[in-house]
Amino acid sequence: MKHEPMVAETRNCPLCGADGGRATAFLADSIDQRRVSGSSFASRKTPEYMSHAMVRCLDCDLVYVDRPPSAASLAASYHAADYDSAEEAEDAADAYARAIAPVLATLRGRGAALEIGTGTGAFLERLRDAGFAELVGIEPSLAAIAAAPAHRRGWIREGIFEEADFAAGRFDLICCFMTLEHVRDPGALVAAAHRLLAPGGVFVGVTHDYRGLLNRLLGRRSPIVDIEHMQLFSGASARALLASRNYIDVGGASFRNAYRPSYWLRLVPMPAGPKHRLIAALRGSWLDRRRLAVNVGNYMSWGFRAA
Repeated sequence: MKHEPMVAETRNCPLCGADGGRATAFLADSIDQRRVSGSSFASRKTPEYMSHAMVRCLDCDLVYVDRPPSAASLAASYHAADYDSAEEAEDAADAYARAIAPVLATLRGRGAALEIGTGTGAFLERLRDAGFAELVGIEPSLAAIAAAPAHRRGWIREGIFEEADFAAGRFDLICCFMTLEHVRDPGALVAAAHRLLAPGGVFVGVTHDYRGLLNRLLGRRSPIVDIEHMQLFSGASARALLASRNYIDVGGASFRNAYRPSYWLRLVPMPAGPKHRLIAALRGSWLDRRRLAVNVGNYMSWGFRAA
């Protein structure tokens, strides 16, 4: 897969609109075209530690790619991406369900729910179990949809999220987990979600927190250093994204993910040979049937449409 060259234009901060004069260098471009493949745009992949050049906005604390690829190029990359993490998707859905439970407890309605970037629809199934009457998922990756169990595929629409595909005020809940970093305009996405929410409905997002302890310790060897990421949030900038787009009662919290030890080992920065041998030794063992819960710097933010 060929990676599209950067566009010539420099964009302003996609959260607050500040220009490049209000930004400082954060990451240098580290993309090696020889290593770009279908797995580069897959979810929960083995980290490649490649990124576009990124800057940090001094006004809102968002880190962003100031010369991003085109929206069409990104859409094509995700459409053709590999997918081999169906089991980890189930574990992630369980973690999201635990983290979101206090927010759902405040909802007055459980009619329709939309998940943007649904993957195999694993979290939609948790929402069904939580009592939501209508489930809709949007997913650009054909491979992810193909990996979904047959009973979920009717909930999933292939493609990129488009506000015009839905009626205003339709949804009581809109979720966007580990997707806001990947789009060129996260502000436009959450503003569109606000218009699609019913009064009193809630938007819930999950993002990486680049200010999280583990991410700060690992630096360039953190898995969040990724060719897929057009921006990186801190807790403060994740909440600011919602507060600046008319959401009320905005909040947020970090939470723990629980995965098999062999998956956590996949994320550890170490030489590929020993890593692969250790993973192979772990897979299928009694130890790897357990789930190890760790706070790796993932952050859940939420905001409501006024009733």
